[in-house]
Amino acid sequence: MHFAKLAEAAGHRITALQSNITDAPALEAEVLTTDPDWVIHFAGISFVASKDDEAFYKVHALGSSNLLASLSKLRKKPFKVLLASSATVYGNSNVAHASEDQQLNPIDHYAMSKVAMEEMAKTFMDRLPIIIARPFNYTGPGQKGNFLIPKLIAHFTQKNASIELGNLNVEREFNDINMICEAYLNLLQYGTPTETYNVGSGNARSLKQVIDTLIQMTGHVIEIKVNPDFVRANEVRRMCADPAKLNTLFQAHGIQLNVPPLEYTLQRMLQADKS
Repeated sequence: MHFAKLAEAAGHRITALQSNITDAPALEAEVLTTDPDWVIHFAGISFVASKDDEAFYKVHALGSSNLLASLSKLRKKPFKVLLASSATVYGNSNVAHASEDQQLNPIDHYAMSKVAMEEMAKTFMDRLPIIIARPFNYTGPGQKGNFLIPKLIAHFTQKNASIELGNLNVEREFNDINMICEAYLNLLQYGTPTETYNVGSGNARSLKQVIDTLIQMTGHVIEIKVNPDFVRANEVRRMCADPAKLNTLFQAHGIQLNVPPLEYTLQRMLQADKS
């Protein structure tokens, strides 16, 4: 895991929980054998297009509640607990850059389950020093092939003649996984409990721009076929962060977040896919 490598390089010892987060008794028994200084909660269903709507709530809301309930029973409370939510909670809005204080507008069960997780977490904030992070889209080597960017990378490295995609005009941040992990690690150290932070760069590109970048980088021209089955009726048109709150926090502690250009991330993924 990218975060584990970064944290270990910073001198931390990682204990990865093995219990199923939906199994409350097993999870509590395991948590009570630990003595964590910091906790970061990554467990979840990462694939937004999953058809198992019920699982979103079982894992994100109830599973997170199980974890926080277990942590609250520790004799020594952690210094900080970071919950990874999602920028999807913003949905569609009229602003170009989403800020933490704007009204949430979740448009599907994935996003709604993340809102439920955030609201549930507030009931534990009197017992645990909880921070909520809302990461915007990110990618990097090792991401599963059912995600968009790895799918594109595979088609370009294999020099496929065509690819089927959905809406080419949606705009997303395509941040580097290392940047996201660096932000998480610093939030554990310096984030203010009860606060919510966007984790993003504020740089968004359309899917078409990403494809054009890959064509320029590889010299391979690929035919784009728009598959209606891949076009979601309730698609979020633009998902881009206002990272001012995060940047202000880090700058106050002398930290400048490293934001690699998209080309750097894509090059790393192209090289990894060829090896």
